[in-house]
Amino acid sequence: MATELVDPMASVRAYLAAEKSSSTRRAYASDWADFSTWCGLVSVESMPASPVDVARYLAQLADGGRKVATIERRVAAIRYVHKAAGFEPPTGAEGVKAVMRGIRRAKGEAQTRKAPATAEVLSKALERLTDSLTDLRDRALLVVGFAGALRRSELVALQVSDLQMHRKGMLLQIRRSKTDQDGAGVQLPIPRGGHLKPVAALEAWLAAAGITEGPLFREIDRHGHVGTAALSDRSVARIVKKVMGAAGFDAALYSGHSMRAGFVTSSLEHGADVFKIMRQTRHAKVDTVKAYDRRGQDFDDHAGGEFL
Repeated sequence: MATELVDPMASVRAYLAAEKSSSTRRAYASDWADFSTWCGLVSVESMPASPVDVARYLAQLADGGRKVATIERRVAAIRYVHKAAGFEPPTGAEGVKAVMRGIRRAKGEAQTRKAPATAEVLSKALERLTDSLTDLRDRALLVVGFAGALRRSELVALQVSDLQMHRKGMLLQIRRSKTDQDGAGVQLPIPRGGHLKPVAALEAWLAAAGITEGPLFREIDRHGHVGTAALSDRSVARIVKKVMGAAGFDAALYSGHSMRAGFVTSSLEHGADVFKIMRQTRHAKVDTVKAYDRRGQDFDDHAGGEFL
C-alpha cells in the first residue's frame, strides 16, 4: 500500500489564511510586496527587517506624498508578516513609533468620508433601474446592503442558506464579519418595508436569476449569463458608483460603505433609538455610530445661535 504524502504545514497555512478577511489579506500582500521591493532596491533585508530600515521606508513614503492611512496600513502589514514568521516586529521599536508620530503630526489629515446613500438618495437612484437582470441584481444588492447596514465583505458572503423568510421580512445570517473574525455569527432582521422593499427586491432577483443555492450576488457576463461565483467586495463599490453616477449623483462621493453610513444617517433622521441602530450595525460603542452620522447638524441648536 502506497504511503500518502501529506504536507505537514498545509493546515497551518490554511488556518493562518483564514485568520484575516480576503480584503485584508489582499491589502497586506500588496503592502508587503511594496516593502520587499523597496528593501531589494536599497539592498537591505526585508525579513527580519531592522527598525532603522523600516523607519527609512516610512519616511520615504511620507516624503513621496503617501497618505497617513496608507503608511499606517504598511506598518500593520510589516508587523503582521513578521509576527506570522516568528520574528519580533521591527514596528514595535521606539524609533519606528517616533517616526510615525512625526509623520502623523507633519502630515495630519482629516479622514475623507464618503457620502451616505440615505433612504432618500437611494430611492432616487433606484428610480432609473429597469427590470433587466443586471438592474434587478444591483437593486437587490443596494437595498439589502442598506437595510442590513452591511459591510461589503458581509454582503458578498451571503448565501441562499443564510436566508430565513418570515411573514414580517427575513433574517440574514451573517457568519463572519470585521468585528467577528471567530465566526460566532449573528442574525439580522430585515423588514419587508413599504418604500425600498428589500425583501421583494431580493426575491425578484433570485427568481429572475434562477438562484436556489450558493451565493446570493453574482457576476453577470456580457451575454446575460449569471455566474456561479460570488461578487468580489470591490464589485460592490463599482456597482454603487455606477448606479449613483447614472442617477446624476457624483459617483466619486460614494463607495461600498455609503449604504452602511446611509442606514445610520437615515435612522437618526427618523428618530430611531441609537441602541437599536447599534443592534443592526453591530457597533459596540455609541461614539462609533456617531462617526457615521452625516446629517450635517453642526449649525442646529448652536450655542451661539441666539446672539451671534
